[in-house]
Amino acid sequence: MHVSHVKDPPPHCVICNYILESLEMQITSRLPTKTKTNAESRPLDPPHSMRTFPFAPLDVRFHMISRMLLKAADNKKLEQAVTTNKLSSALVHRYVGGTTLEQALDAAKRLQSEGIDVSLDLLGEQVDNLEDASVATKEYVEVLHAIAEHVPGATVSVKLSQLGIGVSTDAATENLATLLNAGKETNSLVEVDMEHSSVGRDTLQAFREKLPEFPNTRVAIQAAMRSTSLDLKSFSDVKPRIRLVKGAYAEAIDTCVCDKDEVTAQYCHLTEWALQNLPDPAFGTHDDACIEHVKTAAARLGVSKRNFEFQMLYGVRRDLQKSLVAEGYRVRVYLPYGTQWYPYLMRRMAERPANLLLFLRSLISG
Repeated sequence: MHVSHVKDPPPHCVICNYILESLEMQITSRLPTKTKTNAESRPLDPPHSMRTFPFAPLDVRFHMISRMLLKAADNKKLEQAVTTNKLSSALVHRYVGGTTLEQALDAAKRLQSEGIDVSLDLLGEQVDNLEDASVATKEYVEVLHAIAEHVPGATVSVKLSQLGIGVSTDAATENLATLLNAGKETNSLVEVDMEHSSVGRDTLQAFREKLPEFPNTRVAIQAAMRSTSLDLKSFSDVKPRIRLVKGAYAEAIDTCVCDKDEVTAQYCHLTEWALQNLPDPAFGTHDDACIEHVKTAAARLGVSKRNFEFQMLYGVRRDLQKSLVAEGYRVRVYLPYGTQWYPYLMRRMAERPANLLLFLRSLISG
C-alpha cells in the first residue's frame, strides 16, 4: 500500500495562519451581529469578516498585525511549531548570526570587513532562578573575552532579565557589575538592552547605579515610553550613552504611546535632544524618516558624523547599512545568536511590520 508523507508546513505558513486566525477573531468580535428568527445571533460569517480587513486603514492593519506578532512571541505552541520546522534554517541564517558563539564571531568578522561594527546578543528570555542567571553571566563573560580577541571594537548587548532581575534586583545588578568589570579588563564595552516595563524601571536603576564607575556603558531607551523624557533629564551627574529605539513590547496605554505617528514624532524630538545633550548617542532605527531626521539634525547642530552612530538589526536593510558607511557614518549591527531566536524575531517583526514581508520573501526565495 502506498502511504503518502505529509510534509511540515513552512514556518512562514504557520505564522501567517496564526496571524490570520487571530485577526479574524478580532474583526468578527467588532462586527455587528445578525438577528435570527429564533432569537439567536451570531457574528457575520468569517469570509465576510476577512474581506473587511484589507479595506481597513493601513495604520490600523499594521497595528493589528503588530499586536498579533507580540502575542505570538509569547505563544509557546507556535514557537514549538516554528523552531522545530526543518525549513526554519533559512530564517535563522538571514536574521540570526548563528546558534553558536563561533558562528556569531564569523558573522561579526564579515561585517567588520565591510566597515560595520557589531554588538553581540546572546538570545534568551527571562530566567526564573539565580542559577540560570549565573550561567548566563558566565556566558556573557566568555563573549567579552572572545570579542576582545577576535573582533576588537565590538560590544556586547545584555538583557538584565537574563541576569536575574525578575528574581532579585540586587543579584542582577551584581551580575551586571561582573560583566562591566570583565569588559573593563578586556577593553570591551557593554550595552544594556531595555525590555518590557515590568522590568524596565529596575533595569534603568541598575544601569544608573553602575554608571559613575563605568561611564562608557550604553543603555537602550524606548521613545514610545511616556516616562522617557523625564528619565533622560534625571541623569544630572553623569550623562549616559544611549541607544534610542522606538520600542518593541506590548505595553499599556498609560505607560506607552501607541500611535505610530506619535511614536515617530517622539523619536525625532528625542533625537535632537540626545544630539545636543548626550555623549556619542546611537540611533537604533530602520525608518527612513527617522534616519533622515538624524542626518539633518546632526548637520544643523554641527555634530560630526563620527560622534554618533546608527544601529540596525542583522539581516535587515543590508544595502542601507552599507550606503550609510559609504557616506561616512558609523554603523553598528545588533547581531543576535543562540538557539532561542523565536521570541526575538517575532518582536522585531512587530516593531516594523515591513520586516514580516522581508521575512516571508527570504523564506519563499530561499
